[in-house]
Amino acid sequence: MDVKLHSIEAGSGQPLILLHGNGEDGTYFASQIDYFKQAFRVIAVDTRGHGKSPRGSAPFTLDQFVCDLAAFMDERSIEAAHLMGFSDGANVAILFALKHPNRVLSMVLNGGNLFPEGLLADVRAEDAESYRVACEQGDERKLELLRLMMDEPRIDPAELARLHMPVLVIAGSDDMIEESHTRLIAASIPGAQLRFVEGDHFVAARNPDAFNEAVGAFYEERVTLR
Repeated sequence: MDVKLHSIEAGSGQPLILLHGNGEDGTYFASQIDYFKQAFRVIAVDTRGHGKSPRGSAPFTLDQFVCDLAAFMDERSIEAAHLMGFSDGANVAILFALKHPNRVLSMVLNGGNLFPEGLLADVRAEDAESYRVACEQGDERKLELLRLMMDEPRIDPAELARLHMPVLVIAGSDDMIEESHTRLIAASIPGAQLRFVEGDHFVAARNPDAFNEAVGAFYEERVTLR
């Protein structure tokens, strides 16, 4: 890997890797780090080109982020981990699980999407306008981030039938992801649980008590901690 990813770590036990969304960093999960460190070795990673992780020269794509995550785990001798992903982080988690199913103990997928059309139409229109402005301004950083949302991912729902680890699909009641799309993700993963929590797309940060309670109940019911 051409970069060294920055991370925040707390707690002990089985590894729980937190994957943030587009344009953010691992501090997004401050409330989850504090809550879940009681049961897990929580590791919040800054994705390539986000937070304190350098951009590097490799492609700025979700597939590259998957490769980066595998290398990050290898560096720390983490054979398998629980994944909690938000937005693009959820998309990375899905792609990682499809490529490395034996390295994923469970997944919490918060506000993810299988293809760009899963976002609300007005959100996609705003992204398109932001892209136009960024092009005029020559803002390459913003263009890279917007391309991720506008062009990726492209996951066939049928592929999700290959996932057999415990999965919780969770979103805000007023999310920027179409509710029907969130339901599609959950219905496509065998045995996946589905929860909606009061709040918007950023529910984990803005309504952390309800979010953490829902995720905690999933872990208690579906995950064996040793």
